[in-house]
Amino acid sequence: MPDAPVTLRDVAVRAGVHPATASRALNPETRILVSEDTARRVLDAAEALGYSPNPVARSLRTRRSHTVGVLIPDLNNPLFPPMVRGLEDRLAAAGYVALIGNTDSDDKRERMVFDQMRARHVDGLVLATARLRHPLLAEASRAEIPVVLINRLAQDYSFPSVTVDNERGVRMAVSHLAGLGHRRIAHIAGPQEMSTGLSRYRGFVTAMESSGLQVDSDLVVFAKAFTVEEGLRCTRLLLERGGQPGPAGRAGGTDCTAIAAANDMLAVGCYAALDECGLGCPEDISVVGFNDMPFIDRLRPPLTTIRFPHYQVGTEAAQLLLERIAEHSGPVKILYLAPELIIRGSTGRPPGRAG
Repeated sequence: MPDAPVTLRDVAVRAGVHPATASRALNPETRILVSEDTARRVLDAAEALGYSPNPVARSLRTRRSHTVGVLIPDLNNPLFPPMVRGLEDRLAAAGYVALIGNTDSDDKRERMVFDQMRARHVDGLVLATARLRHPLLAEASRAEIPVVLINRLAQDYSFPSVTVDNERGVRMAVSHLAGLGHRRIAHIAGPQEMSTGLSRYRGFVTAMESSGLQVDSDLVVFAKAFTVEEGLRCTRLLLERGGQPGPAGRAGGTDCTAIAAANDMLAVGCYAALDECGLGCPEDISVVGFNDMPFIDRLRPPLTTIRFPHYQVGTEAAQLLLERIAEHSGPVKILYLAPELIIRGSTGRPPGRAG
């Protein structure tokens, strides 16, 4: 007959403690309730015996699955993996496992993933997919599922969130361009139903006004998604509206000399559109992105962009969620991480103003 599985009672006997004490020592959430020496004896006993906790039995006792659902709009976007890694590392330290669901920014797929997460009785949700008005947020609230937003905000700030200070970041980008001498600055804005798109657009308008520059409606294009394809489409539209800069800096009066893109994916689309037209960056048009995605410094030219700590976004979101799971109430915390301007080769002085 096969050996009987090692039980919690076996671990307790070997460690010389009560089974309840052994249970607390083996649970990262309750380990603080026992002395360090006792916890070490229990952990050593569990390792020596090859004890593996039964997650199903544990969930029945605690009414927790120790799993967290994470909804990501596009796993092909290099922005999200560092956030997910930070999230997973912090959750793992507390004994939780993250279930990752990719939605492809599709409402039907998001609904399916959301329902599957609920069916698996996740203890909480981290959403990087939330729009300002999002029906799943209301549904999760009614079901009393703890939710934290990552890189997003709800319209009424009613959910804990971790994001970058988007408006401040865009102000840095525009101030950098204005300091180089650019006056005709275009903006490829993100989708306005998302907090990142709206706040970065507002930051652009505020920054232009603060720099004494006019926001020309012909030089603002709203993307439907934060994708390379949308960056290509929007830049083509900008160039069609204003005419393309002539050689040797002989640009027409309506031409832009710089583009502030709402994220790096849109900025990559800018590069493609400029290449199509035979325009140089930054010789003809400077480009600024936002996010400082991994490998974005490998573009030619390397992209000037706004950086923020992606990994920390994930760890902070996990911490907020663990607090909500434990307390089920309390004040809603919204964390804004500080942005940083990273200047690279995609920005320079406007045509005709070198030196």
